[in-house]
Amino acid sequence: MSRLIIAALAALALAVPAATAAPADTASSKKTIAAIATETPQLSTLLSLVKKAGLADELSGTMALTVFAPTNAAFAKVPKSTLNALAKNPAALKRVLLYHVVAGKVPAAKVVTLRSAKTLAGPAVRIRVTGKTVRVNTSRVTKADVLASNGVVHVIDRVLIPPAA
Repeated sequence: MSRLIIAALAALALAVPAATAAPADTASSKKTIAAIATETPQLSTLLSLVKKAGLADELSGTMALTVFAPTNAAFAKVPKSTLNALAKNPAALKRVLLYHVVAGKVPAAKVVTLRSAKTLAGPAVRIRVTGKTVRVNTSRVTKADVLASNGVVHVIDRVLIPPAA
């Protein structure tokens, strides 16, 4: 019973707007994930890398996806040498980006009930709920449930790096 209450409180906390701006959920639900990223200035680095990796079509398609989207500030925390190495290795870049994507539409109410979620890169991400904070690996969800026509976006404050293959 207490776990259900914690999950409900976490879902409520995720529904409260955070400091990271994103289009309003009702307006964005008619747009694809790619369109939402295009219109959200805080996701411009992610969008640039998605295009570089050739994944923009997938985020514009009809397949339902959940994206844990790192902000520009999250990418700024990654060492420049790591970003440069990823930019020179399209396969590695694609793997890192797909580690942020889960098949299907997974809204916050469902996320808080999970302990992990298998990503399109293969490995699963760990999900933890502590009080009102939801973490995906070491990142914190700062804005949840940005609804898209082809899924849902949860904005996070760190870039997820998959385990070594």
